[in-house]
Amino acid sequence: MSLEVLQVSKQYGTQLAVDQVSFSARPGQVLGFLGPNGAGKSTTMKVAAGYILPDAGDVLIDGISILTHPIEASRQIGYLPEHNPLYMEMYVVEFLLFVAGLYQLHGAEARQRVAGVIHDCGLEKEQHKRIGALSKGYRQRVGLAKALVHDPKVIILDEPTTGLDPNQLVEIRALIRKVSQYKTVILSTHIMQEVEAVCDEVVIIHEGKLVAQDSLKALKQNTTEVVFVLETQEEMQSKWFDDLLGLAKCHLISPTTIRLEAKEVFLLRTELMQVLNSHGLTLISLRQEERSLEHVFYELTAPRYNV
Repeated sequence: MSLEVLQVSKQYGTQLAVDQVSFSARPGQVLGFLGPNGAGKSTTMKVAAGYILPDAGDVLIDGISILTHPIEASRQIGYLPEHNPLYMEMYVVEFLLFVAGLYQLHGAEARQRVAGVIHDCGLEKEQHKRIGALSKGYRQRVGLAKALVHDPKVIILDEPTTGLDPNQLVEIRALIRKVSQYKTVILSTHIMQEVEAVCDEVVIIHEGKLVAQDSLKALKQNTTEVVFVLETQEEMQSKWFDDLLGLAKCHLISPTTIRLEAKEVFLLRTELMQVLNSHGLTLISLRQEERSLEHVFYELTAPRYNV
């Protein structure tokens, strides 16, 4: 079952948080949803999950509109918000049965569904404990079980691994990959390694607008041969590097750090050093980098310094 976000916009007062964003997600894949703080990620996720209504546009769950058929569409969506809402005084199994009841699941059917998600989320040993007594990793598992208990076809996860230790990260990532085998999963995160570990396709938004959607492999394909990051003790001006042989792109990361994309490795040998010498720059570090998702993200969303 697919999810389609169609020209969605959302405004809060004078701030346009989401501006005509469109993307789609397919069954059997994990779609990574990325953007810097304030880009509109959580707002978009809430609209996609049916928690808030868009000011314009629509969301279709297998062709069903969340605007015209909200109940029917919401039955097919499981949502884990960034701030995992749990009743800390309830026991795990008690809480999941309560959630099942909210989706009109009762009796043997509810118990079967709850037993299934407890097993899938690795909560068998924790099911009779109070949620407040669990570690954060297990609370996240409970949140994921909550999102799965009514057997939705689309799972929306907003920052599901925030604050987890490395072992918990590995466990939750494995669980997400397992779920994605038979459901459509959308994952919002700030952790690039997480995206590269679990996602098949990536959507990036910036300042409320969609700036990229493609497969992870396609986004990482290098359009230039080499990338250099140069750091000096003194402040630089990007125009000093404009005439370098083979230069493709150049921008300041900070007043003393510049990122250069070049088609010729000759940059490293002669011309780059001549620029440093001619402007009396003290070299602190110079490194060559491979293109990564982090680089792509930075290129599309980073602030620019005009010097």
